[in-house]
Amino acid sequence: TGATTVTVGGVAATSVSVTSATTLTARTPATTVGAKTVSVTTAGGTGSKTNAFTYLAAPTVAAVSPATGPTTGNTLITVTGTNFVTGATTVTVGGVAATSVSVTSATTLTARTPAGAAGAKAVVLTTAGGTVTKSNAFTHVVPAPTVATVSPTSGPTAGNTLITVTGTNFVTGATTVTVGGAAATSVSVTSATSLTARTPAAASGAKSVTVTPAGGSFTKADAFTHQAVVPTWASVIEAEPNPAVVTNASLRAAIAATGLAWRVRDAATQIEMLLVPPGTFQMGCVMGNDQAGCAGFDLPVHQVPLTRPFYLGRYEVTQSQWLARMGTNPASFPGEGAERDELPVETVSWDGIQSFLAATGMRLPTEAEWEFACRAGTQTPYYNGSAEAITVRGLAWCWANSPLSPKPVGLLEANALGFRDMLGNVGEWVNDRFARYSATAQTDPQGPSSGSAEFGEDRVVRGNDWTTQYEGWITSSFRYRFQPGRAASDTGFRVARNAYSAPAVTIVLPATGPTTGNTLITVTGTNFVTGATTV
Repeated sequence: TGATTVTVGGVAATSVSVTSATTLTARTPATTVGAKTVSVTTAGGTGSKTNAFTYLAAPTVAAVSPATGPTTGNTLITVTGTNFVTGATTVTVGGVAATSVSVTSATTLTARTPAGAAGAKAVVLTTAGGTVTKSNAFTHVVPAPTVATVSPTSGPTAGNTLITVTGTNFVTGATTVTVGGAAATSVSVTSATSLTARTPAAASGAKSVTVTPAGGSFTKADAFTHQAVVPTWASVIEAEPNPAVVTNASLRAAIAATGLAWRVRDAATQIEMLLVPPGTFQMGCVMGNDQAGCAGFDLPVHQVPLTRPFYLGRYEVTQSQWLARMGTNPASFPGEGAERDELPVETVSWDGIQSFLAATGMRLPTEAEWEFACRAGTQTPYYNGSAEAITVRGLAWCWANSPLSPKPVGLLEANALGFRDMLGNVGEWVNDRFARYSATAQTDPQGPSSGSAEFGEDRVVRGNDWTTQYEGWITSSFRYRFQPGRAASDTGFRVARNAYSAPAVTIVLPATGPTTGNTLITVTGTNFVTGATTV
């Protein structure tokens, strides 16, 4: 103790500490690679051990492959370089130990990366010969997603269908979903392999679903199909509103927002019908024409919100359509053969129409529905946007252009919803009893529930007809009345149908529960509507 020196390869070691007569420690000096003699010198002499300590060469790293891998780790990397030592080599990636390190030769080893945040990392290799660092040798990346399934695979064009997407590598809080290129809403990643989202509104057709977390995007083609809802009583002709027919872009958007098919055919009668979307309008004579101004019964103007979509006949009911259900043709101007397919049925009373409606499951439009559909977004007297009475001749058959009889339906200019002959040709019965307007706003008005002393049971007629000589009365707001039993050659009708059938309830289970509430009940029945049903 205190009198011992140590050399390694002839160079003095440092920090020599004799812990007993048989043991000491020391720190080797720097020197060249190779085996060295260790000599210990005390007062009693010197003892040497040949090749007792070998200096190893420091390792080098030439390459790391692959150079990228997921943030979840476990990528098997191969490191090439020099001076790797079997059983005495460690590897870190970004300062975190790699696992399963296996030195296959002095120039090659394999290891599995640890998990780490996204970004480039240094790879550090340590052997008995020293440590080497290769900067930015491996990059952790967020793994790209995959999409295996989308369920359900279809839903209404109105959107809001809750879909479940399964796949891999979804990232909580950092994943977006698009359906047909439009962003889904309420995206919720429940695990790395499952997420839910609500579909956007879109036109009908198959759509790609794209999932995008931080690691990239994956698109599954034709994974979800938007479908317009077709009423049970109809077959679809065109699901989406045709811009050449529904010329008002706002109306097209409102129709699409309902999720219902736009153009359908009633299965029982083959009557073609167009969808009228919900909307709010000013009912009455908002603007007078250049001949007549506003008629007294067309005032006061009042706001009317219509909250439910409905279907309305594109044309007035024809003689053939009436004949097919009722067996006789009441028209004063009956057609022969194919003519009956085009000529409107007339000389039908409001009362007489009720049998046709009962036989077909249809109804008459309300007066508010009729005017909203006739105006098609306009506030002018005529649905062509004009206030000049003479222009009605391009819209309506009247005394000026058809003084002898009504004409086949559908020949003159349509309005911006695609309806024809809503002005002129034959006047059209609507469902309401006649009454004076109120200035108060009315939502989904149905007309009076009973007759009045002033107007009795008279029913409203709209649109005027082929016998009308004064064109100032053939406007979207002009209204008049007849007794419900009147049938004349100037009056016919067009039909309406509810977009949704009325619901029916058959069973409620359980049928009892505590007064404190909160009993979960199951209701079974028919015609329930997702997203639009209250209990």
